[in-house]
Amino acid sequence: MDLSGIISISGRPGLFKVVAQGKNSIIVESLVDNKRFPAYSSDRISALEDISIYTYDDDKPLKDIFLGILEKVDGKEGPSHKEDISVLQEYLSDVLPDYDEDRVYPSDIKKVFQWYNILHKAGVMVVTEEEVSEETSTEEEAKQEEKPKAKKKAPAKPKKKKEENE
Repeated sequence: MDLSGIISISGRPGLFKVVAQGKNSIIVESLVDNKRFPAYSSDRISALEDISIYTYDDDKPLKDIFLGILEKVDGKEGPSHKEDISVLQEYLSDVLPDYDEDRVYPSDIKKVFQWYNILHKAGVMVVTEEEVSEETSTEEEAKQEEKPKAKKKAPAKPKKKKEENE
C-alpha cells in the first residue's frame, strides 16, 4: 500500500491524489469522483503518510493502522464512519489496543474509517510483496530480541612485537 501522493485538504470532503504541480498550486484529483482542481498554499494540506495516531508508547503511522484494519476485515471494506462511535472505538481498540483514548478524538476515529473505505474503493489498499516481507522480518527480529543473547568473549588482542633495531 503506497500512501505517497495522497493528501487530505481541510474543508473538503474525501481524499485526493497529487497529479501535477502548477506555478502557485498543486493539481489534485479526487479519489471519490476523479475531478481535478488546483489546491493552493492557503489550503491546509496533510499528507496521509505523515499522519499518525497517538498511543501510550509511541505514535503509530496511519499506514500501519490501515494494514491492521485490512487484515482484520480480510481485505474487504471496513465499517462505515457513520456507525455508532462506541462500535468504531471498540473496532479501533482491536486493531490498535494501546491507542491513547484521551488524545484521539471521536472525529479522528471516524476519519480513519472513512479514509480507509475511500482508499479501499479507489484500489489503493493493495499490499505489496515488500510490505509482507517487511512485516515478517520485523516479527522475526522481535522474536530474536526476546531470546536471551549469549555473551561472547572478545577475541584476545595480539601482542605487539618489539623490533630490535639497535
